[in-house]
Amino acid sequence: MHEETVKQWDRDNAGEKHIAPEGIECPKHVAIVGLGLIGGSLARRLRESGCHVSAWNHRDHPYANARAAGIDCKDTLEELVREDPDVLVLCNPLMAMPEVLGTIKPLINPDKTTLTDVGSVKAPVRAQVREVGLLDCYVGAHPMAGNERSGWVAADPSLFDDALWAVTFGPTTQYRRVVQIAGMITRGVRNTMIVLDDETHDREASLISHMPHVVSTALINEMSNDPNNAIASALSAGSWRDMTRVALTDPDRTRAMVVENSVNVEELLHRMIDRLSEIADALHEGDDTEIKRFFAEGQPYRDYKAQLNGTRLSDSTETVFRSIRIDPEHWREQLLKSAQHGEYIVRFTSGHRLIAEQRPNIRAK
Repeated sequence: MHEETVKQWDRDNAGEKHIAPEGIECPKHVAIVGLGLIGGSLARRLRESGCHVSAWNHRDHPYANARAAGIDCKDTLEELVREDPDVLVLCNPLMAMPEVLGTIKPLINPDKTTLTDVGSVKAPVRAQVREVGLLDCYVGAHPMAGNERSGWVAADPSLFDDALWAVTFGPTTQYRRVVQIAGMITRGVRNTMIVLDDETHDREASLISHMPHVVSTALINEMSNDPNNAIASALSAGSWRDMTRVALTDPDRTRAMVVENSVNVEELLHRMIDRLSEIADALHEGDDTEIKRFFAEGQPYRDYKAQLNGTRLSDSTETVFRSIRIDPEHWREQLLKSAQHGEYIVRFTSGHRLIAEQRPNIRAK
């Protein structure tokens, strides 16, 4: 987020009655279940912002270092939940979710605590939350941050630098819970966010993350089985490194992520197979028209990245902010439409007004 630009926007609009100096603040107490890469990085990031952070991990090996970082580590999950944190963030694997939710259910106070998570797939989590009867206090969340490493040893608050979060809703999601999670994200973590329904999130996440993980894994599988892989690996450079980085992730972690979103990933893989078959056939037949079309089809994305990186100035690169008043009856449609228009929520200035930053869009031809 362009913090100096946001501050200048505040100064320019200080006379408007609806603009609060700080807006919705970060919850005072955030509890985190799981101190792996994401949970540990989030805990450290929130501590940097002055938030009281408590945590529980299924094994206590990170506790000494976590406590040294100012994190209040608990011996049991029950102890963590009984403190009635403002927000309880589930950073555990999806396979552990039924057990974790089963422990939380009789102890959580929904009037005081909002439940959220950081999983890369949202519909399955909501289904498990629904099964234990905690939907009324649940909001889905997915930080677009991470790397191929894992565990507390990889935890780094800078992992969240300039990250975008997807916050997701279902038919029963309470708007006030969304605003509370927005306070944690925009004020505590100092990130931007968009708001989506679960289905849209899972479909688009499969396109930009889950399906590419499969393709990247297929590439290293091909390398592993090539009879001249010693030569191939010696020749590999930046292109190969960038295309296979995510394949270096723990394979069990990748497999679980892909399986959790299998319907969307399967559909995209079949479409990818069709695209690759078409270019393979064109190369076999020497069809120059089809070959040129294949390599030119993605030009709108190249233009978008050039604009985003400030290397092309055919469109205005000035940062544009918009103050949006939220209609309490239609907030789902309104916030989803904002995301579809390429707007990132910078922060809520009140319960029903926010500042959004307009970002460049991919303009299909």
